[in-house]
Amino acid sequence: MKVFCGRANPTTGAVEWLEEDENYDYHQEIARSCYADMLNDKDRNVKYFQGICAAVGRVKARGERAIVLDIGTGTGLLSMMAATAGADFCYAVEVFKPMADAAVKIVEKNGLSDKIKIINKHSTEVTVGPDGDMLCRANILITELFDTELIGEGALPSYEHAHRYLVQEGCEAVPHRATVYAQLVESARMWSWNKLFPIRVQMEDGEKAIVPLPEMEGCPGAPSVYDIQLNQVPFKDFTALSDVVTMFSVDFSKPVSRAPTYFSVKLEPIQSGRAQVVLSWWDIDMDPEGSIKCTMAPYWVQPASEELPWRDHWMQCVYFLPNEETVFRGQKVTLTAFHDDYSVWYKLQKVRSEEAKAEVHIESPVCQCQAHLLWNRPRFGELNDQARTAQYIQALKEVLKPNSICLSVSDGSLLPILACYLGAEQVFTLESSAVSHSLMKKIFKANHLQDQIKIIEKHPELIISSDLEDKKVSLLIGEPFFSTSLLPWHNLYFWYARSAMASHLTSNATIFPQSASLHMMIVEFKDLWRIRSPCGTCEGFDVHIMDEMIKNSLDFRESREAEPHPLWEYPCKSLSDPLKVLTFDFREMVPEHSIGKEGTVNLLRTGKSHGAVLWMEYNLTSSLSVSTGLVKVSNEKGCCQWTPHCKQAVYFFSTVSEPETPADCPSAVAYTICFNPKTGDVIMDFKLLS
Repeated sequence: MKVFCGRANPTTGAVEWLEEDENYDYHQEIARSCYADMLNDKDRNVKYFQGICAAVGRVKARGERAIVLDIGTGTGLLSMMAATAGADFCYAVEVFKPMADAAVKIVEKNGLSDKIKIINKHSTEVTVGPDGDMLCRANILITELFDTELIGEGALPSYEHAHRYLVQEGCEAVPHRATVYAQLVESARMWSWNKLFPIRVQMEDGEKAIVPLPEMEGCPGAPSVYDIQLNQVPFKDFTALSDVVTMFSVDFSKPVSRAPTYFSVKLEPIQSGRAQVVLSWWDIDMDPEGSIKCTMAPYWVQPASEELPWRDHWMQCVYFLPNEETVFRGQKVTLTAFHDDYSVWYKLQKVRSEEAKAEVHIESPVCQCQAHLLWNRPRFGELNDQARTAQYIQALKEVLKPNSICLSVSDGSLLPILACYLGAEQVFTLESSAVSHSLMKKIFKANHLQDQIKIIEKHPELIISSDLEDKKVSLLIGEPFFSTSLLPWHNLYFWYARSAMASHLTSNATIFPQSASLHMMIVEFKDLWRIRSPCGTCEGFDVHIMDEMIKNSLDFRESREAEPHPLWEYPCKSLSDPLKVLTFDFREMVPEHSIGKEGTVNLLRTGKSHGAVLWMEYNLTSSLSVSTGLVKVSNEKGCCQWTPHCKQAVYFFSTVSEPETPADCPSAVAYTICFNPKTGDVIMDFKLLS
C-alpha cells in the first residue's frame, strides 16, 4: 500500500502530492510529534500525578472501586500513574494505532498489564457492557486532550460523548476544570501581524504611499489562533489596557457541551489606548479545591521569583480584534469570547444590557479581504517592516531605469508598486494563484495603479511573448517570497522561474536579487532541544520504548532532515561563527549538476551542540542584502537575534540530548551540504569531532 503526502517542490513553487512508502505517515507523525516534549514537561507530569492520586483517594474514601477512563493515553503514562495510585482498573483509549501498540508494550514493561487495558479506538467509538470495550462506566475521567487554544484538538466533543456514554454521573475528573484568561492590549508589533499598514516611499518629487485595500478595514482576519511563545515578547512591545480577566471555565467533572456559545466580561480599562489584540492563556486545576494548578500564564502574570516551566506543546494565544477600538481609562467596555467546538475568537463591544444578550450572533470569523488567505502572520509583519522595505527601495533605485521593463516574480509582493513609483516604464507581475491574482488586483486598484501594472496569472514556463506585450524584460525582480515555501531554500523557486523565462529577458537584463547564499551556524538551544530529547524514565515509569520509537522514525529516510522553526521564539547561543556554505548566482541559469561543499567548522564556545541552523541571505545588489535568519550575535556569550519574519531551518544532531562533559565536548563539526537542482532540495550531514 502507498500513501500520498504533500511536499513543497522548490523547482515548481507548488505543493505536490508524492507517493511514499506506507510507513511514511507513521514515521512523520512520530518524528514530528510532541510526545517527547510532553514527557519532558516535568511540571505537567508532576501536577497530573498529584491530581490523579488525589482523585483515586477521594473515590477510595467513599468505599468505591476506582475505575479509570483515560482518553488520549499516548504512552499510557497517566493510566500507569492511576494504577500506581491504587486504581482498580484503567481503560486507556488511544486512536493512533502505532502509539496504542507502543502503549501496550510500555504498560507491560512497567508490570501494569493486569490493571490497564489499551483500547485502540477513538473514544466516541468505545462501547460499554459485558461484550464491550469497557465492562462498566468509569468513575474517574483522565484526559490530556488540550492544545494551546484549549479546545482545538476536539476536547469538547470528546468530553460531551464521554459524559453521556462512558463515565458515571458525578465522576471525578483530572483535570477537574480549565479556566481561560484574557488581557486586552495595544501593540504595534502584534497588530502588524494582522493588518497592512500604509507604506511611505520617499521620491525626488515628494512622498508617495502604498495604501491597504479598503476591505481590510474591519476584516475579522484569519479564523485560526496565532499561537506563540509569548514569554519571548518583551513587555515594551505591548501596553496592557486591562487587568487579566477570567473569560470562562469548563468543569470536566460535569456534562460538557460542544454547542457554540459565548461569555462576556465587563472591563474597566486601566489605561487609555487602542485596543487591538487579546492575549489569552489557560490553566487547569487538577483537583476541585484548585490546590494543584498547571498554568500557561506568561511571565508578567507569574511571580518574578519563580522559574517558568518551558513547553512547546502548550503556548499562549494571540487573538486579533476585527477593528482597533479606542478605549478610555475607567470607561467600561465588554469583551466577549466566542467558541464553537474547536476554536475561540473575541470581540470588543460597548457595554450592553443583559436584555441584549440574545442579540449576539455566534459566527466564526472569516477573512473577507483575501489578504489573510494569502499572507500568514509573519508575512504581514514582514510587509510592515519599514526598515526592510527601505532596503528594497534603496536597492531598486540602484538598478531601475526610466526605460525599465520590469517583471516581478513573488507571491503577493508590493515590489511592483515600488517599481511603478520609482519610474519603471512598464511593470508586469506574475501571480500564479487565483487568490494572489485577486488580492493584488484589488491592492493595485486601491493605489490607482490598475492600468499601470499588468497581472499575469500563469506559471513561468507557460509565459508567451504576448503576455508581456511582445516586450523583453530588462529588470526581473523578486523578494523572493512564495507562500508554499517551508524551508529557507524553497524560495529558490525564483531561480527556476528566472531560468524558465530566460528567452523573455534582454541579453543584459538585471536580476534582482542578483544572488543568494546559504549560511550555517552551530548552536546550543536553551529549551528547543527538548522536543527531540529522549526521556528514559518519566515520574518513575520506563518509557524507553517511546524513545526508541521516535529515534527509529527520525532515522527513517526523509525524517532525518532540517525542519522549520521561528527561532525568535526559541533562544539559543552560537557555538561557532556563521559560515557561508553555498552561493546561488541568479544571473546564471539553474545548473544541471549539484552544488556542494564539505568542510569543518570550529566551535568557539563551550556548550552542548544541539544542532545546526541554516538560513538564506539575498544579495539585492552588490552592496545591499537582506537576511532571512541571523540578525546579529549580540554579546560575548553568543546570544543570537533572529529575524521574526521567517522560519529558519534547524537540523538537530542525533546526540541532541546526550550529556557532554568538558572532556568529550566536541571542538569542531564536520559538514557536507549539497543542493540538488533536479529536486530543489538541500541535503546535509553533520558529524561532531572531538
